[in-house]
Amino acid sequence: MPYETIIVDIVDHIATITINRPQAMNSFTRQMMDEFEHLWKSIAANDDVHCCVLRAAPGRAFSTGVDVKASQEAGGTVVDLANIWHCEDPGNYLGPKSMNCWKPVICAVHGMAAGGAFYWINEADIVICSEDATFFDPHVTYGMTSALEPIGMTYKLPLQDVLRMVLLGNDERIGAGTAMRIGLVSEIVTLEELWPRANELAATIAAKPPAATAGSIKAIWQSLDLPRSVALQMGLKYCQIGNPVGVPQVDRAALTADKAKQFKVR
Repeated sequence: MPYETIIVDIVDHIATITINRPQAMNSFTRQMMDEFEHLWKSIAANDDVHCCVLRAAPGRAFSTGVDVKASQEAGGTVVDLANIWHCEDPGNYLGPKSMNCWKPVICAVHGMAAGGAFYWINEADIVICSEDATFFDPHVTYGMTSALEPIGMTYKLPLQDVLRMVLLGNDERIGAGTAMRIGLVSEIVTLEELWPRANELAATIAAKPPAATAGSIKAIWQSLDLPRSVALQMGLKYCQIGNPVGVPQVDRAALTADKAKQFKVR
């Protein structure tokens, strides 16, 4: 499938995905939803991909969510609220976990990340941002109920921070420093360092056995929908399934050698 709203490059087991609508603040359309649906399915089935980097074309925004203008055109609706029995959340197609793609995803955020941008941020495994990044949810300012993105946020952020973002709408933005303090991002870098740093993290992850990383991602994310005891039982089964595949893929002696015992402290 040729992509028009995203750019995809696969090099050294890393799939770098660039949201590519800078002329529209990297907002998403029905077409982009279709392309991400195809992309996540393709990446899930591609054993050459061990890790993903999700970023956005340079400009003022990582993404401002749905392209409101395009959604008002014929055939451009992203959420058909009038179709009450078949209305679907756009996040079902935009997010990797919603599409059953369990490859690790690093999200590199710059500029504005608003509203529907959280469909990607909520389902990323590691989120880093540049110093200029700001996060906000404008729905209520425009008289719209904010439900889907913030519910996803509650699995990562304290409830009071989610509610504050939702209720203040366009009147307050979360800066990079606050985003790190509340756990929305795990690292802040300069804009120039953002893409290289995301790739550096991805390369470290991609060098590990994919059976181990994907299995860990699947076990942990699927546990969020389960009671604790059931999640632990399921997690044990995933270890029984994944370890016989992943362990033979590493040289344990080399990993435990003195010269290999190097690490960074965050």
